[in-house]
Amino acid sequence: MAGLPNFERSALPHMDAAFNLAYWLLRSRPDAEDVVQEAYLRAFRAYASMTGDDIRPWLLTIVRNCAYKALAKRQRGGNVISFDEAYPARAGEAAGANIASDTATPEEHLLGDGQRTLVLAALAELRPAFREVVVLREMEELSYREIADITGTPIGTVMSRLSRARIELKSILTRLIDKDENNAV
Repeated sequence: MAGLPNFERSALPHMDAAFNLAYWLLRSRPDAEDVVQEAYLRAFRAYASMTGDDIRPWLLTIVRNCAYKALAKRQRGGNVISFDEAYPARAGEAAGANIASDTATPEEHLLGDGQRTLVLAALAELRPAFREVVVLREMEELSYREIADITGTPIGTVMSRLSRARIELKSILTRLIDKDENNAV
């Protein structure tokens, strides 16, 4: 297995990005972990056929495809309830506030816990197509070209989705902030 060390060296640094994408598409930590595991297995098997120098877009494309496959499978089995969905978040926790890394990012330092919770709650309300471009652009800091390659859409579509996602995110945040302020009184 001569390719294993090269694959590990190339792919493992991107595991947090892979998990973030899978998590925000699936909205379930266990499902995201399963998808990342499946995606990395598929990527390892196909590693010899990868073209290009940067593994990240190629790997995230595989993660995205596995996540959408899992979403389709979940929709077909709609009568199955996961423990995460059956038991809501504990008091003081925002549903879905977990991201791939426990270490704080620069964005998290800038946002207070309350603001961070609101942003993550708003992000969770976006449609998957909008949520994925926001995660890839804002959290993973990928270029429009890389996002287009990952999603298999033209750059114009990526830009359009990102613009519409930001507008929708602003609307959701406004609603959540207004709701929060009304409950504070």
